[in-house]
Amino acid sequence: MLITSPYRPHNPGHDYYEAGAYLITLVVTERERCLSTLGTDARQPSVALSPTGRIVSEEWEKTAAIQREKGRKIRTLAQVCMPDHWHGVIVVEERMDIALGRIIQSFKSACTARWRREVTGYVQPPSSSDGAPSLAHQLARMSKEARRTYYASRPRIERPLFDDDYDDTICIDADHLQRMLAYVADNPRRAILRHQHPQFMQRCLHVIIGGEDYAAFGNLFLLRWANKLQVFCHRKARLAQLTPAERQQHGYTYDALPTLTTTVPYESTLHFQRQRESWTARILAGATVLVTPGISKGELTMKNDCLSHGYPLIHLQAEAIGSYWKPEQSRFEACANGRLLILAPWHLDSKGPVDGIPSDSDYSRFHNLNTLAAQICQFDGEARII
Repeated sequence: MLITSPYRPHNPGHDYYEAGAYLITLVVTERERCLSTLGTDARQPSVALSPTGRIVSEEWEKTAAIQREKGRKIRTLAQVCMPDHWHGVIVVEERMDIALGRIIQSFKSACTARWRREVTGYVQPPSSSDGAPSLAHQLARMSKEARRTYYASRPRIERPLFDDDYDDTICIDADHLQRMLAYVADNPRRAILRHQHPQFMQRCLHVIIGGEDYAAFGNLFLLRWANKLQVFCHRKARLAQLTPAERQQHGYTYDALPTLTTTVPYESTLHFQRQRESWTARILAGATVLVTPGISKGELTMKNDCLSHGYPLIHLQAEAIGSYWKPEQSRFEACANGRLLILAPWHLDSKGPVDGIPSDSDYSRFHNLNTLAAQICQFDGEARII
């Protein structure tokens, strides 16, 4: 289906007319901190809305009723006004006659109109009486780049309250919806922690580590640790990793190459349990940080051990880290405590195929991430932020 919304969605293959739930993020123009003021106690986070923030909050609360009057069944479940951006969760209950982007645009326009009228006192010039298209109509027909150029030449008061674009995260299932709601509710506390621990919450879109280009979030000082230890686990155990009893249990009673890949999950073996104890002992002995993408179940187990026990960790991920990207709560907490650095390599899918399998496959990504993890363990220089 052709999507006719004037906004370009972040997921071009998604049908934004159809029922679904979304986490929406809007950013105030020029990142102006005009919506709210945060408290300073992360244990009891608070948000004090400004007059502008109250306008935004009220307009969001009215959105569902306005759209229902037009025959569109939507619900607004949550929102939070941060100082320079806004998050809200919206549920589209059945297919609509317009795309979601038009509803978000209508909400943004209402916020801008009230902000200008009630907060700034700005009066928009009347429309021309000669039949020429109004300014609003002309702007709506412009490309994003043309609007950006126009607004760059105008004073702040004549620009919209929010940036031209917006971000949407599509809800996958009921559990994902609950995580979205929790994310909105927890945003103030997370922001306070970022303010209190800026050295542990760095976001770098380009940092060069050993000649490789990464995006990073977290404590870059972990790269300076003398002892960096890679956690690398295959999904299936090799024959040499099975005890005689495990071989007997799983039917490997014949002679075979020790490197033979079995059908036995590696994380279920005694070899993994001993390896896990060894890695943990190295951490507890001090000055050791684990490095892993945490993909296989064995790696994921060690990654989760680090997060739950506060062990230092450098975690590589395939997911990109952009300007508005944030980790989920467990990794966010680890970053706030200075115990985690998240790295996302640029151009991962161009690292080359592994065993003849395309580089953009999960198999090749898994191996290429572990190759990068091994390189990071050997890295003993200074990371270069671009």
